[in-house]
Amino acid sequence: MKNISIVELPWQEAPVDLLLLADPSLEKLNSYLKESKCVVALDNKKPIGAYVLKPLVQGSYELMSIAVLPEFQKKGVGTALLKHAVSFARESGARRLEVGTGTFGYQLAFYQRQGFRVYKVDRDFFLTNYPEPIYEEGIQLKDMLRLSVDY
Repeated sequence: MKNISIVELPWQEAPVDLLLLADPSLEKLNSYLKESKCVVALDNKKPIGAYVLKPLVQGSYELMSIAVLPEFQKKGVGTALLKHAVSFARESGARRLEVGTGTFGYQLAFYQRQGFRVYKVDRDFFLTNYPEPIYEEGIQLKDMLRLSVDY
């Protein structure tokens, strides 16, 4: 990770193929990308990870997407990106940073290790918001857990 840099990109330059690893719907990605902050982790100028942070009402942000190329996962890139998002939100004066994820899998522990706590369950979110079923570890995602870290 010695050649990794984290930079903000204009939404028009967002690495869409990379972000689709975390949110498989191009339509959904396009619906929030323009109004959001896109930050990319670069390894020798090659995008290896990215996140999208959308401002919400009442001084909070939502982490809409965070993705890391498979060959760079479990090497600290995702953690560096998440810490960057948390710091940005805090330094911007936000009172809360929110994220939604599936009800099981490594993502849940990933967010909880950084201080995120569950505050809500969106029942049937993945069934009603995505045209194709999404599977993780052979199990279809149905409900979304909403987590937040408050400042």
